Amino acid sequence: MKPSRFVPPTEVPGLAARRIAADIIDGVLHKRRTLDDQLEGAAQHPALKSLSDRDRALMRRLVATVLRRRGTLAYLLSRLLDRGVPSDAPRAQSALMIGAAQILWMDVPDHAAVDLSVRLVQADRRAAKYAGLVNAVLRRCAREGIPLIDESTDEMIDLPPWLATRWIKAYGEDTARAMARAIGHEPPLDLTVKSDSENWATRLHGETLPTGTVRTLLHGSVTMLPGFSEGAWWVQDAAAALPARLFGDIAGKSVADLCAAPGGKTAQLAQAGAQVTAVDRSAGRLARLKENFARLGLEATNVAADATEWEAGPFDAILLDAPCMATGTIRRHPDVAWLKNDADLDALSALQARLLRKSVTLLKPGGTLVYCTCSLEPEEGEQAIAALLEAEPQMKRRPVEASELAGLSELISPLGDVRTLPCHLQQDDPKLSGLDGFYAARLVKT
Repeated sequence: MKPSRFVPPTEVPGLAARRIAADIIDGVLHKRRTLDDQLEGAAQHPALKSLSDRDRALMRRLVATVLRRRGTLAYLLSRLLDRGVPSDAPRAQSALMIGAAQILWMDVPDHAAVDLSVRLVQADRRAAKYAGLVNAVLRRCAREGIPLIDESTDEMIDLPPWLATRWIKAYGEDTARAMARAIGHEPPLDLTVKSDSENWATRLHGETLPTGTVRTLLHGSVTMLPGFSEGAWWVQDAAAALPARLFGDIAGKSVADLCAAPGGKTAQLAQAGAQVTAVDRSAGRLARLKENFARLGLEATNVAADATEWEAGPFDAILLDAPCMATGTIRRHPDVAWLKNDADLDALSALQARLLRKSVTLLKPGGTLVYCTCSLEPEEGEQAIAALLEAEPQMKRRPVEASELAGLSELISPLGDVRTLPCHLQQDDPKLSGLDGFYAARLVKT
C-alpha cells in the first residue's frame, strides 16, 4: 500500500492551551460564565480533557494572570493601540491580552508569546484580519511594555471602580491599596492537614503557618502531590480554615454545616470528632463533597435541601458559611471581580439574613453559631451580625481571643469578630504572604 500523500497537520505545541485560555477568558468577560463552571462544572470546556497536566497548568495560569491584571492590560493596550482594542473580534482582544500577559509576567520567550497569539487570531474568521496588528502590538509590548506600566502609579488599576470605591470607604485608602497589591500576586497553595503539619510542610517543600495551615509554592495538579491519594490533607485557604476552629472542642457534639459544599470546613468538623450534618441545596455539589470525604476517610450525613426551609435539630452547634459576593477570594478567583457588581449585594444580604434567622431556630439553648462569609463587604459581615443581634435578643456575641488564632491579633476586629484581609499575614517571602478576605462571628444562644 502506498503511503498517504496527506499527513494530518501537527498542532504547534502550546497552541491548544492558549486557545482554551482565550475561550475561557471570553466566557468570563463576554458571557459572564464563572471560572469554576468552565473549568470543573456543568459548562466545563469540552477540550480540557485533551490537555496534558502541563498544558492545563499553563492554561490556568494564563487565564488567572489576564483576569488578575485586566486593568493594567487595558491601560497598556490603550497606549499601544492608536484606535483602541478591536471591538468586533473578541478573539483579537483575548489574543492581545494573553500575549501581553506572557511577555510581562510569565516565563515565556517573547517570540513564542507573539507567534502563538498571532496563530490564535489567524484561526478565527472574524479576527484573522487583525493578525498583522496583533503581531505589531505585541512586538512593541516586548520593547516598551514594562516602561509603560511603570508610568502608571494607580495601585487600584486592576480592580473594577465600584469595588475600589467600596473598599476605600470600608477600610480606608491605605488599607485598600495594600489589599489591591496583595491580590495582584498569584497566591500560594494552602493545605489543611489532618496531623503532623511540620512533616507535611517538609515533604511538600513549604512551611507551617502560625495557624497550622501548610503553605507551599508547588503548582500543577494537586492530585499528584504526596499525601493526596491517602487523604492526608485537603486544599483550603488559611483564612477559610479559621471559622471551624472557633467552636473549640466539639468532639461528639451534633453540628449542622449549612451551605456546606465543597466541604473543607465540613472536613475540619468531622476530623475534630463532631457528628456533622452537611446541608447544601445542590445535590451535585454534595456529591463532590461525598467524593472528597471518601478520599479523606471521614464521615458526615449529607442532606440536599434549601437551608432556609430545612427542619431538623436542634443542634449543639451550627456553622453557616453563607453565599456571598465572594470578594475576599479574588486573589484565588480573579473572575469574581468582573462578574459581580453592587446590584448583587441586596439579594445576597437578604438571603444571609434569612439563613441567620433560620440558624437560630436550629440551635439548642447554650449552643454556638459561627457565621462566616468569604466577603470583604461589611453588609455581608459586620452589618449582618449587628442586624441579627438586634432582632434576636437571645443571641449574644462571644468574642474571639487572639490566643485562639495563634496570637494574630490583627485578624480580630474591635468587637471580637474575625476579619482577615488579603494584605494580612505578611511573610519574609512575598510569594508566601496573604490571606483570603474572610469574616466570622461567634454567637451563643442564651
